[in-house]
Order: sequence, then structure tokens, then C-alpha cells
Amino acid sequence: MRDIVVGIDASTTSVKAIAFDRHGRELLQARESYPLSNPHPGHFEQDPEDWWSALIKALRTLTRGGVADRIAAMAIAHQRETFTLLDARGAALVPAILWLDERARPQVARLSARFGRDRIREWTGKPPDPTPALYALAWLAEHRPQAVEKTVAVADVNAFLARRLTGRLATSTASADPLGLLHIASGQWQPELVEEVGLRPEQLPALLPPGAEMGRLSEDVARQTGLTSGLPLFAGAGDGQAMGLGMGVVSEGKSYLSLGSGIVGGTYSPNYVNSDAFRTLVAPSGGFMLETVLRSGMQLVEWAVRTTGGQPFAKLEAAARSIAPGSGNLLVLPYWAGVMSPYWDETARGAIFGLSLDHTPAHMFRAVLEGIAFEQALATEALEEACGRPGGAIVAAGGGTQSTLLVEIMASALERPLAISPVNEAAALGAAMLAATGAGWYADVPAASRAMTAEPTRQVEPLADLKAAYRARRPIYGDLYRATRSVHRSLAGLG
Repeated sequence: MRDIVVGIDASTTSVKAIAFDRHGRELLQARESYPLSNPHPGHFEQDPEDWWSALIKALRTLTRGGVADRIAAMAIAHQRETFTLLDARGAALVPAILWLDERARPQVARLSARFGRDRIREWTGKPPDPTPALYALAWLAEHRPQAVEKTVAVADVNAFLARRLTGRLATSTASADPLGLLHIASGQWQPELVEEVGLRPEQLPALLPPGAEMGRLSEDVARQTGLTSGLPLFAGAGDGQAMGLGMGVVSEGKSYLSLGSGIVGGTYSPNYVNSDAFRTLVAPSGGFMLETVLRSGMQLVEWAVRTTGGQPFAKLEAAARSIAPGSGNLLVLPYWAGVMSPYWDETARGAIFGLSLDHTPAHMFRAVLEGIAFEQALATEALEEACGRPGGAIVAAGGGTQSTLLVEIMASALERPLAISPVNEAAALGAAMLAATGAGWYADVPAASRAMTAEPTRQVEPLADLKAAYRARRPIYGDLYRATRSVHRSLAGLG
């Protein structure tokens, strides 16, 4: 009986293949890591062959659990914006350029001047920023023109893996969208942008709606993995949108908050809207996801742990809990990896304000948590004001939910409760929901989400003393970026 679907999450550091049942319960998981290269400052790359070999190993491990003949379908969630160029054999002509990459800042400025930043945002749903692949493709056209000329196909992670699994070059609109080449309202490639980066329409993958069949597993891949030949692969989504789906955000009035390496907040919109306050993306369930991103999330918390002496996290958190809200008037602007919404300032960097000889590592640690929470509160407020939609329920997931102090601070800064999801692998679960829909288990993706989403295990309420302290400090925090903006730009001008 085909009573299992597999959600694949090909993230920045590893690929996970996870088997789920009809109720979204995880049955088996296999994980394989791959390396990340940083060959020059601001350059982040991977070898796509590492994605492939890791996926084969993960699927082989999964099938050794004795479930191969029970798997009905698969779908892929993946790191967004990351892409490579393929030759006629499907081999990469250049290393994959990752979403983390910042080499294309000059191309961001050039394309913004060429088309106007408002027009780019209207077309793509994303204000100009180095994250979408559009600008890295423009960089390749200028610096690697021979590779672009030899290119048979541009492939995001979903397209690359789907071609290897099935022999067909195709991708999901919810996978292609973050590349920045898609006219998001129509779901078609934007001709002016494709031409601007030196590409031709035939070099781009076929576009499919999430949950549509992409192809069937080849006999060769079946032999390598132990899966059944002809197993259907359905169109997936970028990991951010898949994560929202896996957390049950498929309709208005509900939002998600992922407390991971970066902090990603999102809400559903049935209609297309765009603003500097958020990025607009294709939702796997139809409609759109409005998303805020703080690149420095739990990775900044880890930095704070290392920098303040490397104490065990639990010990430092306990010490920070004894510090009064406001951290002794210490403020942290958490732009260690720059700022996206709402400022889209490529020169912005982190700042620590108000240090005195009285501050301790515990003060510093708590101030980092508070800075992240202040930033998310302002981002959420800006998103809701821009789209004219009042705040709804927020479901939170990710590694940061393991920190009780962070969740209490976040709920208090947002001034609303956070429902904590028990799902550890929300992106893979979102992919599994798309596979389940494609397999015919459910009438549509929202129905699959309702059937497979786990109920929150706990709810964290705002704390009265924290809420009052943060309400008083939020306007001061909001002034910090504006007060330091010229300093960041002056420093960036020095190189």
C-alpha cells in the first residue's frame, strides 16, 4: 500500500529525505551534509554534484528502512535563490552561486538604474538586493560570458535535482520565483530581465505550479536509491514558502515565524501586493506569501555565545534571565549580515550602543536577543501596515524556540502570543504536503495542509513587565538605524 510520501529538504548545508504518513507524522529521516565554499570575501559557492551525491545517499538510507514499496510520491523544498548553469549533459559550467553571495552589489545598482527599483519590485515582488539570482546572473554575464554562452539551462536547486531524478528540466513557480527573473503576478519569466542578463528564453526551465507532476523516477536512479522506478516527483517550493505551508499558513489571518539561522516571518495573501516592507513570493497553496527576513538570527546568538567567552548556552541564558528587561540600556542593531526589509541597505552592519563598564556577558547576550526581537517587531508592524491587514495569530518554529528566554522576549516585543509548532522539519513537511496533493490524497494543497499540520504544543504569552519595558524602548531602537546609516555608508566607501 502506497501510504507514505517523501519530503526532501535540500538546504544550505545538507539534504534531508523524510518519510511522512497521511497525518504528517514523521516516520523515517535520512540526512547527508555537503560543504560550503567561501573562495573570496562575499562569494559563497557549492558544487551541485555534492547536492546530487548527498541526495542519492539520503534516499538510499531511507529505503533501507524498508519503506520503498510504500512511497507514493516525492517533492523537493530547497535553499532559495541558489542556482547554477548547465551544459548539454546536465553538468555545471560554474559552481552554484548561493543566496548568501554578495558579489553582485554593483549589478544591483546597475539594474536598479536601468529599470528603476520600483519597476523591478513590481515585476518580481522583491526590492533590489543581492539575494535574488538575477544580479548574480548579471555578474556572470559580465565576468563569465563564455560560460553563459555555453549554457543550455539555468537551474535552481529544484530544477537541478528534478532533471537528475527524472530526465526532465522543469521547476516550480514557487522555486523559480526567488531567482528574481519571474513576473510574479503572471507566473511567467520576465522577458526584459532575461535579456538583460544575457539569457534566452529556451535556457530557462519549464514552469509548473506547485504540486504538479514534474516527471517520473528513472530506472538508473531507482537502482542507485532502492526506490521504485516510475515513482512520481511533484513540483515543490523554496524552503521558506514550504516551511510556511508545513506550519499551516495557507489562508489569511495566520502568520509564521521561523527562528533559525535567519529570522523569517511570513503571512498569506490571496492577492498580489508588493512593498519595501516585505518580499512577495509565490505561495505553494496558491496566492502569495509576504515575507520579512532578518539574516542574522540564531547565527548571531551563536556569535554572541562565542564572543562573550564561550560559556554553555544554558548557563549564559540563565545569567541573562537575571538581567532586567532592557539589558541596562544596551541596544544591539542585529545587522551582522546586512539588512533586507524594510531598509534594503547593502552597507548596513551591526551596531552595539550604550556599552558601559557595568555591562557583563549576560547583558550582551540578552541585548542580542532583544535586538532580534525589536527588529522582528518593527518588521511585522511595517508588513501589516503596508498590506493593510491587522496582526493575526503567529505560529513559531525553528531552533530558536528551544530558548524559552528568546521566545518570551519575542512574544513580549511583538505584544502577541506565539504558538509553538512541534514540527522540527517544516520545510520537508511542506514538500510532503505537495507530494500528497499530487498523489491524489487530498483535493488541494490547503486540504493537505489541514490534514497534515500538527497542532501547536504550547503557547507563550507576552509578559507584562517585558512588554512595558520594550514598548518604551522600541521607538529608541527604531532611531538606531537612522542614526548610524551615514556611518555605515562612509565606512563602506573606504572599501
